[in-house]
Amino acid sequence: MRLPLALALASVFLLAGSAGASSRGSQAGATASAYGIKVVVPGQAGGVSASVSAPPDAVGFASGFAYPSDGSILTTGALSASVSTNVAANARSTASSSVSSFSLFSGEVTAASIVGHATASTSGQSATGSLGGAAVTGLTVGGVAQTASSNGRVALGDWGYAISLEQAEVRSSSGKTPSYRGYVTALDIHLTVDHGGLPAGSEILVGYAESWAQAGTPEPVTPTAPGKVTPKKKTKPPEAPQSKAGNPQGLGPAFRIPFGLQPELTAGGYVFPVYGPHDPVADTFGALRSDVPGNWHHGDDIFAPLGAPVLACVDGTVFSVGWNNIGGNRLWLRDGQGNEFYYAHLSAYSPAARNGNRVKAGEVVGFVGNTGDAEGTPYHLHFEVHPVAYLALGYDGAVDPTPYLLAWQQQKDLYLAQVAGYLPGVVGVAPKPGAILLQASDISQANGLDPASLQRAFFAPLNTGESARLAAVSSTSPGG
Repeated sequence: MRLPLALALASVFLLAGSAGASSRGSQAGATASAYGIKVVVPGQAGGVSASVSAPPDAVGFASGFAYPSDGSILTTGALSASVSTNVAANARSTASSSVSSFSLFSGEVTAASIVGHATASTSGQSATGSLGGAAVTGLTVGGVAQTASSNGRVALGDWGYAISLEQAEVRSSSGKTPSYRGYVTALDIHLTVDHGGLPAGSEILVGYAESWAQAGTPEPVTPTAPGKVTPKKKTKPPEAPQSKAGNPQGLGPAFRIPFGLQPELTAGGYVFPVYGPHDPVADTFGALRSDVPGNWHHGDDIFAPLGAPVLACVDGTVFSVGWNNIGGNRLWLRDGQGNEFYYAHLSAYSPAARNGNRVKAGEVVGFVGNTGDAEGTPYHLHFEVHPVAYLALGYDGAVDPTPYLLAWQQQKDLYLAQVAGYLPGVVGVAPKPGAILLQASDISQANGLDPASLQRAFFAPLNTGESARLAAVSSTSPGG
């Protein structure tokens, strides 16, 4: 039902864009919308949670959702949605939504995590986008695990069906207004008969994200008659850029994700990012930092010895490897669900730290240091967590990494072999030492030795028992 609607909407935009472009130039444009969950019930009010649209940029959060209010039909854990657009010479839009712990009809349909994600952008006279990052994890129907595939149909007993990762993309490159529109509903549930307190025709949409972007068109050049001079337009001197209200540094919208929010990271297999001894993890997320965007600390610092191996915290792809003045030697890591992790102040990289390289959880990607603005401070790794649902917020889409780090710190399944190549002297099996030298003194040039000690050295030990077998070599002192 939504696919024809999306196509129709796209056609309207295309026609409108073409008509406008025929007479004059047009500016690039972008929109985005997202919501966590929507319940549509024929003849009733239904419900929706965490619904946002842009422009302007927006983000919505909820600790949970229940329908009706007693949760007798549907319940969820934390859910969120975020949207962002930027229009200048080119246009960009991003939409994300996330729902955790979804349960319908007392567990008949469940999912651990449901994520929608859509992006659109233009570059010159081209437009493109992506629906990558959308996912349904841990989907079960009647207690039986189900696979979520793009536009896949899942039977729901005898009362309905679900479409997983329902999506559509409409691209246009004809005419003078290239555009892209993409939408995804991570899980779309339809009731074909009355069931569980909902009438036939009810629909439950979870994890919706939609992005649209259209390229601008230049103004047509008006031909002039031969010999006619076209007067030049007076140019207005450029004005100084104005800072946005409430943000004197002009660093963009000052969105702050509430403290205590802990979205579920569903890729699995996470490990602590520093190998070996380190100080206890201290929660400094949100602390004042005057030299970073927003003036707040976007992660935690893990203090460890210089050169301690820094590990990939999950299977994923390394990107943005290099230097900046704040992070020093830094890199980013993206897991299979689109969550991103930031590593900064490294003293050096390992050979695995290459843009586009796939790494395994526990693989060494660098070494602890204090490069960038951390120069002169104790050696540490700066670590950030950016869930896929908040990527639309840009760098401010970070959440407190402390709960994740404390949980990963308890993992004991990291084998020494994964880091042995970076630890000098590590061998598979080491023999126990027979003795350990703790201190030594050179007495070769010493004076004042006790002469009697030399005399005692020339006497063999005596055994005076019944089975004595040793006797004194001499009963007189040497030279006596």
